[in-house]
Amino acid sequence: MVQLNEYHSGIPKFFKPFAVIGNEAVYVLIDLGRMGVFLLYAIIGMFKHPFRLKEVVKQLHFIGTGSVAVIFFTALSSGMVLGLQGYYSLHKFGAEGMLGSAVSLTLIMELGPILTALMVTGRAGSAMCAEIGIMRISEQIDALECMAVDPFRYLISPKFVAALISVPLLTAMFDVVGIFGGYLAGVKLMGVNSGSFFSGMEQSVTNHDINLGIIKSFVFGLLLVWICTGRGYFVQQIKGAGFGAESVSKVTTQAVVYSSISVLIFDYLLTAILL
Repeated sequence: MVQLNEYHSGIPKFFKPFAVIGNEAVYVLIDLGRMGVFLLYAIIGMFKHPFRLKEVVKQLHFIGTGSVAVIFFTALSSGMVLGLQGYYSLHKFGAEGMLGSAVSLTLIMELGPILTALMVTGRAGSAMCAEIGIMRISEQIDALECMAVDPFRYLISPKFVAALISVPLLTAMFDVVGIFGGYLAGVKLMGVNSGSFFSGMEQSVTNHDINLGIIKSFVFGLLLVWICTGRGYFVQQIKGAGFGAESVSKVTTQAVVYSSISVLIFDYLLTAILL
């Protein structure tokens, strides 16, 4: 990237802030372009022969099975909090029987996909970014390219396949455990009628609500694996990342932050479009 001081010597001071903004805009466009090409190559690598089934299974174990515990406890605590807060809010209007509806819809449409994606990003996404970043700075990826081995089919695409499978399944688990947590808090602790809890949930939750949650989980899974692996892959080309181990740590932090923000932004967009 061209540094500002290389061509700003003849620019009046008044116009230098505009030059800085333009320079940053050019960098953002370049970064978006290479990330878009990265996504295209990763998707193409998913369909290239021979398929790396063992690597996909390994990544499924790492992303999916490895995240079960954190998803379980996050879902249980979130569901119980929803049950308690929902009870106190609905109790003011004498509508405790709608607790099952409130808990299930909140989890299926919003909290389930969002919190699952954030937990997977923090646990698995950061590790994927660091792994690929270390391989890049240690020239292991360059060695694969020298041996005519496609780094996307070999390294990136199995992670994409595993994330697209694991995140929706973890989201479904989150929903079930979260609803159970809401049941414990609302029915067992606060005394809400069990029949009205499940009846309200059955009457209010539709296929459209479930489909919305599934679509969100697929999109969030794609976003987190794309951003985390892409940041690690381009670690040497990211502005301000530095060199060596320092660059990997900075880029890993950046990947987690960008993934989390992207999940929240796309949550709003998908809700606005599909609701």
